[in-house]
Amino acid sequence: MNRLLRFAILGSLAVSAAACSHHKKGVDADLAASKVTTIGVNAYLWRATLDTLSFMPLLQTDSNGGVIVTDWYVNPNVPTERMKVTVTVLDQDLRADALRVAALREVNRNGAWVSAPVQAATVQKLEDIILTRARDLRRAAVATN
Repeated sequence: MNRLLRFAILGSLAVSAAACSHHKKGVDADLAASKVTTIGVNAYLWRATLDTLSFMPLLQTDSNGGVIVTDWYVNPNVPTERMKVTVTVLDQDLRADALRVAALREVNRNGAWVSAPVQAATVQKLEDIILTRARDLRRAAVATN
């Protein structure tokens, strides 16, 4: 009888542990789906921005304020043009309106860098790439939980 009681108690503990483990995974998945607040802003948007701009030299990063500023980048294929990008992550939630991208462009005219307009499509494309990467990171995090 004593052995049967121990078996029943151990069995119920195992079931409880499994239920807690399952519940924790659901909570983690919900957290992964909406926001991650280890830093001041959404971690998926932050990581996606760093990944997307990894080919450019970074001038400033502030994960609490959500600001990433690159230094001037000269594309080797177009040495007469350079770009500088500032990305601001505005929120802890993974939303399209939680991201602001601004870019500066200069062209080299007779040895001097002169401001030039940035096409709106360039900024929009950067935003799209960052958002797509952030969603991919979130999906991967949810899948591993």
